Amino acid sequence: MNLLNDISFKRLQGALDASNTRQQTIADNIANADTPYYKRSDVSFEEILKQQTDGDMPVLKGKVTDSRHFVIGPSSSVPTPVVTMDHSTSMNNNQNNVDIDKEMSLLAENQLRYNAYIQQVNEQIKMMRVGVEGR
Repeated sequence: MNLLNDISFKRLQGALDASNTRQQTIADNIANADTPYYKRSDVSFEEILKQQTDGDMPVLKGKVTDSRHFVIGPSSSVPTPVVTMDHSTSMNNNQNNVDIDKEMSLLAENQLRYNAYIQQVNEQIKMMRVGVEGR
């Protein structure tokens, strides 16, 4: 019996993975703030997840018995974080587009998101423990 296999837990796990990827991407941006011709990268996850969950989905879900079948109904898949590079702007004379102040604020925002995700995972585990143990 796999208690941690529901879609909400999978989405939290995907959000934690995205937060870790975002942390690494922001750290790379900060490390290359003075590198000529370096273009900053950004991570998209929350927007993709929102697009995936906002659509009008039918209530019925089709049973998939073969990997070649189409998915009918709500999808239980969680998107993966997407790293994109911004080639359209230049911030410095050396064609670098990293703004250190913006990157530091994004780093702080990412830390707050990560802490919120961890807190939510802990609450879900605590609720499942109460359900199983009965205390």
